[in-house]
Amino acid sequence: MRRTEARRLGGKGLTMRRGLFAALPLCLLATACATKGQVRLLQNEIGSLRIETARRDSVRAAALAAIIGLQQRIFDSLAAGREALRNFDVRIQADLTGVQRQLLQVQELTGQSQSRLSELKAQLDQRAEQSEVAGMTRPSTPAPGDSVAGTPPAAPVPTADQMYQAARLQQQRGAAGTARRGFQELIRVHPSHELVPEALFYIGESFASGAPDSAVAYYTQVVSRFPRAAKASTSLYRLGRLESGRNNSAAARAYYDRLIKEYPRSDEVELARDALKNLRP
Repeated sequence: MRRTEARRLGGKGLTMRRGLFAALPLCLLATACATKGQVRLLQNEIGSLRIETARRDSVRAAALAAIIGLQQRIFDSLAAGREALRNFDVRIQADLTGVQRQLLQVQELTGQSQSRLSELKAQLDQRAEQSEVAGMTRPSTPAPGDSVAGTPPAAPVPTADQMYQAARLQQQRGAAGTARRGFQELIRVHPSHELVPEALFYIGESFASGAPDSAVAYYTQVVSRFPRAAKASTSLYRLGRLESGRNNSAAARAYYDRLIKEYPRSDEVELARDALKNLRP
């Protein structure tokens, strides 16, 4: 019984082995066929990839060529612009040179005209001064019996008012030197007259633009010698302006403070307060 079962099982295993060996070639053939198909598929995919890569490279090359062309056109435009600017600068420089030459010619002509005008003004001032001096010193016609025979009449001495008005007239005409000499003569001839502070002030005015130190000296005389004079407060204000113009803020502040303290009702007080606000610390 057991032998019969063993034989039956052994025969069955032999049959199975025979079937397996018979199917093995078919499996190998199927495996070989599948590998060739995959190779062909892979080859097709590689070919398609190459074609797509070539197409993309062609597109990129065309785009790059367009960019390079655009860049070259931009460079050409920039070069043309630089050349145009260079030519424009050359033309502008030439025009400026011509304008400068014309300005120099105009300045030269203006300088000559100004020099001529200054000469004419000096001549007129000299003549006016001579006329004023002649008018001040011209002797009046003596009345009969006023002088001893053979003795020339004494030249009349002009009054302080006459000398002051003559000097002011010269100053208003712009003849500062002539006016200054007139005021100085007034002070010499009439040292105690009430117009002396005015004369000192206007002498200071004649020096203000060209010789500020001399102007300071005369303004200071007005303040120190004639503190009650009408020009005393004005002289203090002028002193403050002169020192402010010379960037001497401390001295200018001292003059303005003194003006406000000593002459609170003068016309220059508000001007002094405004000037103090604008002084540099």
